[in-house]
Amino acid sequence: PAAYRDLAGVVEATLPDGPLDGIGFSLGARTLLELAIRRPERFRRLVVAGVGANLFRSSGSDAIARAIRGGAPPEDPVARYFAGLAAEPDQDPEALAALMEAGNGPLDPAELVAVTCPTLVVLGDQDFAGPADPLVEALPDARLVTLRRTDHFATPKAFAFMDAALDFLA
Repeated sequence: PAAYRDLAGVVEATLPDGPLDGIGFSLGARTLLELAIRRPERFRRLVVAGVGANLFRSSGSDAIARAIRGGAPPEDPVARYFAGLAAEPDQDPEALAALMEAGNGPLDPAELVAVTCPTLVVLGDQDFAGPADPLVEALPDARLVTLRRTDHFATPKAFAFMDAALDFLA
């Protein structure tokens, strides 16, 4: 878990110089927002998907880590989903569990005023990460696209998400 405590810092070290456009989904979106809080000058535009009010509350990542290690309650569909991902060939279940245990707590909405670039928030209307309103309201320059009949796991594959992101970055 200690290796993942500053995921944003690890990602930042790999980014090229100059203002960038960024697209992130779920943990990737959270990581982009953390980077944009720290270094707003690094970003021209952001697209964050699969995030909303969940960023401001406890993540439930401990249940996901337990599921990956074989101890999740079967009634937790999110934990079951991640356990299934970790069990796929060529995956590293221990690394995913450690990432979930890294202790990335809730974001402080007041910190998001530092994100000065235009930001598109994309969230499915059936996504457990919502609602999106608290995130959109906390960002100084944000707009929302809501994907109809879309849950968290369908978002990255949704053509409506891809179209919205490409239109926003064009």
